[in-house]
Amino acid sequence: MFVISSQRSSNACRMRTYTIKSLFKHPFTFSITIRSKTTSAQYVASRARDATFEKLMDKYKNFVKVIAIQDLILSNPNKTPPCISLDFLSKLSQKLHLNRGAPSFLRKYPHIFHIFYDPTKSQPFCRLTGNALEISRKEEEAVNASLPLVVDRLVRLLFMSTSKSLPLRAVFKVWRELGLPDDFEDSVIVKNPNLFRLCDGNEPSTHVLKLVGEFPGNHFTAAVENWRVTECCREDCSVDRMGIRYSFKHVYPPGMRLSKSFRAKVKEWQSLPYLGPYEDLTEKKKTKAGHKRLEKRAVAIVHEFLSLTVEKMVEVEKISHFRNCFGIDMNIRDLFLDHPGMFYVSTKGKRHTVFLREAYERGRLIDPNPVYDVRRKLLDLVFLGRHDMLELTRNIIEQAQANQLRATQLVRGDVLKPFSRRAGLTYFKPTC
Repeated sequence: MFVISSQRSSNACRMRTYTIKSLFKHPFTFSITIRSKTTSAQYVASRARDATFEKLMDKYKNFVKVIAIQDLILSNPNKTPPCISLDFLSKLSQKLHLNRGAPSFLRKYPHIFHIFYDPTKSQPFCRLTGNALEISRKEEEAVNASLPLVVDRLVRLLFMSTSKSLPLRAVFKVWRELGLPDDFEDSVIVKNPNLFRLCDGNEPSTHVLKLVGEFPGNHFTAAVENWRVTECCREDCSVDRMGIRYSFKHVYPPGMRLSKSFRAKVKEWQSLPYLGPYEDLTEKKKTKAGHKRLEKRAVAIVHEFLSLTVEKMVEVEKISHFRNCFGIDMNIRDLFLDHPGMFYVSTKGKRHTVFLREAYERGRLIDPNPVYDVRRKLLDLVFLGRHDMLELTRNIIEQAQANQLRATQLVRGDVLKPFSRRAGLTYFKPTC
């Protein structure tokens, strides 16, 4: 036993000596070895932070919880207005990540939730405020008004798949991100039999959504193509019109220092030809150049996926459900982190959320849509928190105290002493 341990220690010493020698002889090779051993968590932690997106996600993490509670309340239409008991909501606190409990979370947003006591059932309930109900109604109207656009999004998503089909459970994961109505199985899929078909999956109780409509290969245009045309048509265009053919828009976070080697690699990557997201995948990664082209195709697919969403953002875990369907055989999160000029990954709220950088400016969409505008109103109420409600409550209390004091003074003046003569009022003494 002692001999074996001695051999192991001597081997370890030799390895350390060889590693140190390699460091002095080949420092560049050693640095590459270090990068290859970087864990995924370390890679996420080492990314350049963007204060604008981090500030947005700081509120958005609670916005996701607000949406979940709102859906629970609206899913109980038997009561008018719809409401839910606090006891039931408290049982879901852990699942909804309400760390301090449901009542504490609800009281943080008085502009959205109203807690009341039901004497008939002897327990407190929660309902949406008038503003929140109105926003929910407007969102439903906006979604229904954009049904043709929703159908086009779903068709594009299916067309990007290598088999022109997707698991229905994967579509359920992103139904809100795509702006689909909550009953999209009936209102979108069933009502468009010339485009969609639901089939049984390989596993029990699973379904697959298939695209049955026929479309030519050049029927769809990726969102990045529109940007390229716009850039080429600008009068002050400083880029090479041939070089922009395979380029993507890059917007780096403020304060991020770009080395010359990094800029050179990005420039080389921008000029690399690739198959678009709506083109059939024919190339296999047999060579290094083929692997790079497949990697750029994967970037183009996730870029188009984010462009199809309402808010140009999605959780990384949700988009990972489409990885095999899109023919992407690499880590989706690392793909986003490898291109910080195109995507930003935030880790707020115990989830990884990716944003499409070019679509945002100062925390808002540059080109908003009706559904986003309505949802933004609810997000603004989350930003508001208790602020205006506290001010309103303070004014009401001060007004009530002033009225009570005035009434007390009037009563005392009637009983004890006459009004001041300077006021020009006569004294009236009660007879009883």
